[in-house]
Amino acid sequence: MRELEYPFDSSYILTNKKKLRRRLFAEDCKRLQKRIAVLGMSTTHDIKDVLELFLLNYGIEPSFYESEYAQGWNDAMFDSPELVAFKPDIIFVHTSSRNITDWPAVTDSREDVDAKLESCFARYRQLWEKIACTYSCPVIQNNFELPAWRLMGNRDAWDWRGRVRFTSRLNEKLAGWADSHENFYINDINYLAASYGLEQWANPFYYHMYKYILAVPAIPAFSHNLANIIKSIYGKNKKALALDLDNTLWGGIVGDDGADNIEIGQETPVAQLYSEFQSYIKSQKDIGVLLTVNSKNDEENALAGLARPDSILKKDDFIDIKANWDSKDRNLLSIADDLNIGADAIVFVDDNPAEREIVRQGVPGAAVPEMPEPEHYISTIDRAGYFELTAFSADDLKRNEMYRANAERKKSEASFADYGSYLDSLEMQGEIAPFAPLYMSRIAQLTNKSNQFNLTTRRCTQADIEAVAADSSYITLYGKLADKFGDNGVVSVVFGHRGQKDSPSADGVEFHIDLWLMSCRVLRRGMEDAMLDSLVAECQKRGIGKLWGYYYPTAKNKMVKDFYTTMGFSKVSEDADGNSVCVLDLSGEYVKRNRHIEVTAK
Repeated sequence: MRELEYPFDSSYILTNKKKLRRRLFAEDCKRLQKRIAVLGMSTTHDIKDVLELFLLNYGIEPSFYESEYAQGWNDAMFDSPELVAFKPDIIFVHTSSRNITDWPAVTDSREDVDAKLESCFARYRQLWEKIACTYSCPVIQNNFELPAWRLMGNRDAWDWRGRVRFTSRLNEKLAGWADSHENFYINDINYLAASYGLEQWANPFYYHMYKYILAVPAIPAFSHNLANIIKSIYGKNKKALALDLDNTLWGGIVGDDGADNIEIGQETPVAQLYSEFQSYIKSQKDIGVLLTVNSKNDEENALAGLARPDSILKKDDFIDIKANWDSKDRNLLSIADDLNIGADAIVFVDDNPAEREIVRQGVPGAAVPEMPEPEHYISTIDRAGYFELTAFSADDLKRNEMYRANAERKKSEASFADYGSYLDSLEMQGEIAPFAPLYMSRIAQLTNKSNQFNLTTRRCTQADIEAVAADSSYITLYGKLADKFGDNGVVSVVFGHRGQKDSPSADGVEFHIDLWLMSCRVLRRGMEDAMLDSLVAECQKRGIGKLWGYYYPTAKNKMVKDFYTTMGFSKVSEDADGNSVCVLDLSGEYVKRNRHIEVTAK
């Protein structure tokens, strides 16, 4: 919905939130259902309502538990029956500097201030530990915005008694907790308040009149920032940038002006703006964002612009370059096909409003931000939160190289008449083993990002994955795949339980596959055969006689509709909605399917 895309009109959202909600619910789409507990230390009602709008727009339909005014800490610590019964998927703890009640005094010693800091932090640490013990779900916690006034002026920032320094030290302790604890995330209102303007953000009128810890006009910015964390946890991030060139990555039109005359480098203020934007875009590669070009240009001219010595972005920074005279919506769909991702996973960046509208109309799911003047390009992309990081693995660092290696594999495949010979030529090495701590983050990430090869589309947090791995009634397997072109990292995940379908039991003689997914980067390489061989071997070790598989259709996983029957399972049932159940009898001899991957177990 355009009204909820950054940059948005906050006053419009606040005034029309009921109308926007009705429009969102009128859309014909399936959304992820999530239970979100909002534990407030101040008023939260409008925050919750606006948060719902952004989450609905991201494909997440929330139901809420909202604590009574300032009762959030008590609800969690003393096991509110309503909160326990709610069984939250995420708990959001809404705090601010107004919840710091024991500030340093100018008469305090260093030891006094240290004790106050530890006491303040300990109160929250106690809360997080209680939540982890009782609910085992992700926690999102606000950090603390700077105080609205400075008793000692600038000295407040460095004196041990200063409130500014006290807040900074407290925020650092929160950061340390987040750094050392999985499933704990910080909603950085310290940055938000600074960006918004602390004086406006902390306008005391709204606190004393309504007990909001931030100005009401700032609520959409706050809720949007919070929604970005939640959608990232559940795999709703974008994956790729499709970038125009002329007046987007450089100033001027390379076909008309020539590569020597476009604005890039350090010679003029305008050139510096575009160079800074290129530096920002190039840094996206480091967090796993795929870079592509979608430009109306002759390819020769496009490459000449990228080949300039002072161009920070080079040809090799891009996985795919579409520089031609086709319509940009068609090019965007072609990029999605080349990368084997959904078009709705792409952000299209173009200075031309006409081209943006063509893509909006032709590729409805793609993100198409309004691009203002070049000096605001970075903030427009950055604050939209398209690529919000809540998990960051070694695979993310290598993602561009992995996709580039895939392109090399495609070229190699074209030279073989026999597909089996091509697979053998890849010299594939697989690693299949039970879930390991090293890969928990990546496994959880895959459950939330994989849509096409995903039999049940079950979404899991890292806490969910860790709980499954620790349960003896479950069998878990991850699969890594490497070949002569490179390492694809963890690409496949399977887990399920022994016992009845809905009742795990360590003594069960039947096994039910709760989740089976695979990254589309490795489709048709035989990894599914290797995973089944390993799963069957694990089942046979435990005396399991039947292996049950389930397929639940979504808008994106039609490609695996008949997966189990092609893998030798027998279909038992299929309902009118396409949900199907298949079984593999393990009482007889099982013939291994893997022919092309050398598998090692750890």
